[in-house]
Amino acid sequence: MKKDSWMIVGCEWLWRGIFVNLCWIAFTALGLGVLGFFPASVALFTIVRKWLRKESDFSVWKTFKQVYVKEWKRTNRIGLVFYSIGLFLYMDLRIIDSFMSGMLASFLTILISIMLLFLLLVVCYFFTVYVHYELSNKEYIKQSLLFTLTSLPSTIGIAAGLFVISSLINQMPGLIPFISAVAPAFWMMKVCLSRFAFLEKRLQQQY
Repeated sequence: MKKDSWMIVGCEWLWRGIFVNLCWIAFTALGLGVLGFFPASVALFTIVRKWLRKESDFSVWKTFKQVYVKEWKRTNRIGLVFYSIGLFLYMDLRIIDSFMSGMLASFLTILISIMLLFLLLVVCYFFTVYVHYELSNKEYIKQSLLFTLTSLPSTIGIAAGLFVISSLINQMPGLIPFISAVAPAFWMMKVCLSRFAFLEKRLQQQY
């Protein structure tokens, strides 16, 4: 009976993870990708954060939908900043590839690629900061940048986890509908909650 109960609980959590992943895919597509990515991701991280904080007595569908609608405008405004920076860096890469060659071109390509990777990490932190704190739009971007720069162990942990997950999905593409969003979100939120708790505890000790 005990074994059966563990199996039932495990299957329930597996289904919740798959379901929220499917919600993320559907709502991202609903916003035609670009306009759906940020609100859908914030909804996903909101739910994952609740799970990690031992909250499970809520409707995944209802919560996801409510957060998505509520945060649509604000998250897309902030997302526009990230999209603009990313597009600018991508266009720079295209220009270098088309019109430059030699050592300078190689150096600039590596430099801009590193900047794109850094931007990706800032976006990762943004989602965790957004669902954990109440800040202004500017502060969300600023704090995401600061966390990326000052939380090196967490940043390395996030990058390593994302690498492992992406490698797994690359080897087994059939996992995309099931874990492509929820697994990275779970890992990033877990790492960042530990970091947030450490900083908040240290701040309390100072006062």
